[in-house]
Amino acid sequence: MPRLLAAPDKFRGTATAGEVAGAVRRAATSCGWTADAVPLSDGGDGLLAVLDPGGSRLRVTEVTGPNGAKVPAPWLLTGSTAVIELARASGLALAGGPGRNDPLAATTRGTGELMVAAARAVGDGGTVVVGLGGSASTDGGLAALEAVEEQGGLGDVELVGAYDVRALFVEAAGRFAPQKGATPADVELLRARLGRLAERYLETYGVDVRSEPGAGAAGGMGGAIMALGGHLESGYRLVARILGLDDALRRADLVVTGEGALDASSFTGKVVGGVVGDAAALGVPVLVVAGRVGTDGREIARGAGGTVVEVVSLTDRYGEALAVGGTIACVEAVVGEVLGSR
Repeated sequence: MPRLLAAPDKFRGTATAGEVAGAVRRAATSCGWTADAVPLSDGGDGLLAVLDPGGSRLRVTEVTGPNGAKVPAPWLLTGSTAVIELARASGLALAGGPGRNDPLAATTRGTGELMVAAARAVGDGGTVVVGLGGSASTDGGLAALEAVEEQGGLGDVELVGAYDVRALFVEAAGRFAPQKGATPADVELLRARLGRLAERYLETYGVDVRSEPGAGAAGGMGGAIMALGGHLESGYRLVARILGLDDALRRADLVVTGEGALDASSFTGKVVGGVVGDAAALGVPVLVVAGRVGTDGREIARGAGGTVVEVVSLTDRYGEALAVGGTIACVEAVVGEVLGSR
């Protein structure tokens, strides 16, 4: 009996990675396939959901949100490791989206407060992982760093920043601030701020954040992680290792992955690009399903090792209304169609 592996990211705003994986698995089973499910995250919002699907190990700490109001921020504690999502403390969604966000004033202070709470919980010798993604801010992580220092630091913990994009520190302004509501004038101001902050991090902490891939993730929060003595790691690689993706790939005859919008950025540290690349290295064919597919995303996917059997856009197949309003049903139908033709 052939074996399928469902290894998707979330479809932002319409379905979690777990929900999409469940739809893929149901379609595979109905077509006579054995199916495994490993829902994934690249370190951005959705990280906690794939590491603790039932939420049984989550704690909640009240912290300062991106606009200064208090927000309840869940985080994961498992043994001597704590995992937090920047998006749960300083996320764009908490600020009301780009239309209501203040891109110049949005703060990462709450992420720093959450890091302190996590560090106190794991104690010296423990590990604190910060999922970088979904930020409302482009403050270079300065507010988070100041919150940590005001509360006496993090102690002797291993600090890991799990990034979803390999952006450089100062690049964060031009690449991501417009998505957070920044005007062209705002972008120039934020770029200048990040440049000065990079100099400050070098002078004060002896850390050059300018050339480190991932330092620009979450509006430069990756740079603050480095200034605090931490290191950066691909969020996709970290999650894949924790969840045993490599072993699951080796058992698979076909992999199904996907996300809400497939474009060139999907292949610069995110889940789909990671899965396609890892599957190609093992010679495992891949079906990519996405809510929307850009021309560049389709071309890059098809050129990745020659193992992508098909790239399906739910919007092109079913129309935007159904693709958005019935994502799970659309995914299940597409996978069933593809498997039925094999």
